[in-house]
Amino acid sequence: MLVKICGLTNPEEAVYLNRNQVDYAGIVLFYEKSRRNNTVQNAKKILSALDRSIQKVAVVVSPSKEEVKQVEEAGFDYIQIHGIVSEELLGSISIPVFKAFNVTDIGQFENYRGCTKIVGYIFDAAEPGSGRTFDWNLVKRIPRDGKLFLLAGGLTPENVAEAALAASVDGVDVSTGVEYSGKSGKDPEKIDLFVKRAREGCEIDES
Repeated sequence: MLVKICGLTNPEEAVYLNRNQVDYAGIVLFYEKSRRNNTVQNAKKILSALDRSIQKVAVVVSPSKEEVKQVEEAGFDYIQIHGIVSEELLGSISIPVFKAFNVTDIGQFENYRGCTKIVGYIFDAAEPGSGRTFDWNLVKRIPRDGKLFLLAGGLTPENVAEAALAASVDGVDVSTGVEYSGKSGKDPEKIDLFVKRAREGCEIDES
């Protein structure tokens, strides 16, 4: 099971991902509405703190050509695109693309299946970053096309194993579910447990 931890905001959080050897790290750019939004300068500091084995993903919403250029020049391995993206823009991107969908635009999935630049899809709740779940069976019903399927939206250490099984996906993507409850930032203990449960599918120990 692939694991992506999204919404990093400082280099210290990279340490938590390194010790768990996660597969992907996501950093939000150019989206001021998000409390996890980063400048490119800060993103570069986070990238430098991550192990080379971790794939770095820039998370953007309906990006412009100039924003895509900044992502590529910063050294990201992937770009994750929410919202609208034209065929022209997709054709100009030089790094692999994750196309993200939420419950409200999941009907657009068929429009992107034939694009070779897209290497995978991320299926999220109606409000990305809200920490809310959705009906995981919606993802299970989508025809597979050989590209990666990642599940996001309301995942936590407590439900990740069940969610991954229910949606029949290749990987899981979390942000809110591994953050502190009473303050901002990623909780290292929650990250440790999330990765363990995602990869091992462990039963929750109620003792």
